[in-house]
Amino acid sequence: MIATQELLDATFAALADPTRRAMLARLARGEATVSELAAVAVAPMSQPAISRHIKVLERAGLISRGRDRQYRPCRLEPGPLKQVSDWTEKHRQLWEQNFSRLDDYLKTVRKKR
Repeated sequence: MIATQELLDATFAALADPTRRAMLARLARGEATVSELAAVAVAPMSQPAISRHIKVLERAGLISRGRDRQYRPCRLEPGPLKQVSDWTEKHRQLWEQNFSRLDDYLKTVRKKR
């Protein structure tokens, strides 16, 4: 099992690419084949390049692949996205607190002038 920080790193790395984000957006609508995912690539690319993108998404735990005879559908796995959401929310709250304190300080400084 991948440690939480490593999974978060892998998820952010996977999300850094526009083609992979487009693939995830497509999977948010439901299962898709590799060909269907290739169709949403932001630039024309080879089948091996598409496969590499899919492997990055799989390693990050963002997608899984099933098996139905010869059909191997890809599906979105929301767990890693939830971890990213939780992480960003925690940091958003921290920054809001910091900005609030800074705002209070600036108000104090202005009153002194």
